[in-house]
Amino acid sequence: MELGLTGRTAIVCGASSGIGLAVAEALVAEGVNVAMFARRRDVLEREAERLGALAVRGDVAVPADLDRLVERTVAAFGGVDILVNNSGGPSPGPAAGVTEEALEAAFNLLLQSKVRLTNLCLPYLEQSGRGRIINLESSTVREPIDNLALSNIVRAAVVGWSKTLSREVGPKGITVNTIATGKIATDRLRSLVGDESKLAKLAAEIPARRIGRPEDMADLVCFLASERAAYISGTVIPVDGGLGRGLL
Repeated sequence: MELGLTGRTAIVCGASSGIGLAVAEALVAEGVNVAMFARRRDVLEREAERLGALAVRGDVAVPADLDRLVERTVAAFGGVDILVNNSGGPSPGPAAGVTEEALEAAFNLLLQSKVRLTNLCLPYLEQSGRGRIINLESSTVREPIDNLALSNIVRAAVVGWSKTLSREVGPKGITVNTIATGKIATDRLRSLVGDESKLAKLAAEIPARRIGRPEDMADLVCFLASERAAYISGTVIPVDGGLGRGLL
């Protein structure tokens, strides 16, 4: 399928490893100019050089880093057509006893950073006439997961913001979609689940009978970024191998 992405420009956050790296790699393969944003300079620069992408080191929680990300992307490529909002997750833990400090940190990491970066990119996405905002979230936005209270709380707020934003920017040719990530083989999943035997047990509970690959996410991102997905907006799309039991 021809996606028509050649020559477009994307910002991909959390792009030095895992899902973010797979997304950056897939977009580059489609002919997209990619600005890769992440905290680890050595890994980021190595992967960006391998892909022929622009490396911008920084932290999504630091406003000045986001300003610099957009400035460098526009200086290098002339604009922004695609924004992939992606970051790590907050620490696990129960809802009872959540501290104000932990909640504020999760809010800044998962929601405020996305709002801030998206606002910076909106003028360029509007100029594009076919702007795409894609938020990589978690299956917790559909079914809260025990002991992931901070993720359950704040990621749901991201969906509320995304849906509202999609209605506002739709007339400008911009789509806004959220991907609800299931059990994908990343360092985050391994840290939450534990050893390989527990991962194997988890895989057996998924109808697809395997843990997802980062590439499974990247393929959907490329489609949502394309002209083929111009009529898809305001959605939450699960990529979970059929694990979720919800009807909607």
